[in-house]
Amino acid sequence: MTGTAAHRPRRGLILLGVLALAGVAVFASLGVWQVERLFWKLDLIQRVEERAQAAPVPAPGPEDWPAVTAASQEYRRVSVTGRFLNDKETLVQAVTERGGGFWVLTPLRTDRGFTVLVNRGFVPPERRNTDSRPDGLIDTDTTVTGLLRVTEPGGGFLRSNDPAQDRWYSRDVAAIAAARGLTEAAPYFIDAEASPPGGSPVGGLTVLKFRNNHLVYALTWFALALMLIAASLYVARSERRRRG
Repeated sequence: MTGTAAHRPRRGLILLGVLALAGVAVFASLGVWQVERLFWKLDLIQRVEERAQAAPVPAPGPEDWPAVTAASQEYRRVSVTGRFLNDKETLVQAVTERGGGFWVLTPLRTDRGFTVLVNRGFVPPERRNTDSRPDGLIDTDTTVTGLLRVTEPGGGFLRSNDPAQDRWYSRDVAAIAAARGLTEAAPYFIDAEASPPGGSPVGGLTVLKFRNNHLVYALTWFALALMLIAASLYVARSERRRRG
């Protein structure tokens, strides 16, 4: 009986040791993953800043659409010339530094033959109707410069887009193009640059700030791993003294 009783705590210590090693491995791997995410985020921030500050390039045409992805093109500064289809604009719910309201997405029929949605900017609820902002309706050929953005399918604000009711919570390019009967529509939209002071809609409100807490998360996981190692060593030392 004495030998059996002596082996029971030892088995328990072995099990605790295995669990501690597994815990350390998990915490350390999570810390390494966060370090990898940190370098990915820093690269993303640098890439976005370089694209947004570069000289504008022509907006991708139909021949380039298959290669348009967030990684390769998003936030690239582009320009395109054409004429707005003001009667087909779409209002998308928005929350900005100016408060709640709507993004005004207006199709632009380009001089290259395709159509692209342009996020002309923000309007408050009281200016959602075009009658309240006649000066902002451009009905002549114009050149738009802004940032290329990828589509936002589905919805936003925990709500789904409802094309039948003309209620939009995200800038879903394909769904908006279908609802407005647009042909040869680009699979992206353009965030227009700042509009003249006092103009409406108010452009240039694209947010280029990215949360980067990966270093804090990494240090937290590594600290937990070290704490678990220290606790395991303490238990092992205490057990050795007790048996000593």
